[in-house]
Amino acid sequence: MGRRAAFLDRDGVINSYVYNQEFGTVDSPSNPEEFQLLPGVRDAITRFHNLGLLVVVVSNQPGIAKRKFSPDLLNATTEKMRRLCDGKIDAVYYCLHHPQAADKKYERDCDCRKPKPGLLLEAAAEWDIDLPASVMIGDGLTDVIAGQRAGTRTILLGARKCYVCAAMDERHVAPDFCVKTLSDAVGIVESMNLSVDLAVQGRI
Repeated sequence: MGRRAAFLDRDGVINSYVYNQEFGTVDSPSNPEEFQLLPGVRDAITRFHNLGLLVVVVSNQPGIAKRKFSPDLLNATTEKMRRLCDGKIDAVYYCLHHPQAADKKYERDCDCRKPKPGLLLEAAAEWDIDLPASVMIGDGLTDVIAGQRAGTRTILLGARKCYVCAAMDERHVAPDFCVKTLSDAVGIVESMNLSVDLAVQGRI
């Protein structure tokens, strides 16, 4: 039997988005100073860890491709995320590509950009993860689709607004569960019986 995992999208799930006043846009944090955990996230990740699940971040991060930030800034932001989560994030997988990349070396039709399942499949191969016994948690339909294509169960974070329901109907996709916060998602995972004996996963 493989290991079980909680796959987490990053922006909007672990950290808040950032408002750019100059351009009037909301986007991913472009540096460590802009990166802030959402309320309850550190405790939620600790609870996943204590349940014996691997905590794996899988996120589209095309900012380098769009020349919004450098690889060093992304690495520094990732290190801050790990530190704020008390080192309980087991692995981080990013897709750096974008079909309209300003930096042409990142312009490609890749298999890792969600809603494709490449990031989850790569993590599963490297960590011996049992995908049907795992869960993908995100705040967008791309996360739900990626999880379904990889064979995991799925949890969508956020209020079920009309436009979200319309988008789900249009794309013929629906998550297994909808909850408001990552803390709520932990309770769902507990009820799904995804927790395992810690000795089996080598955590104790």
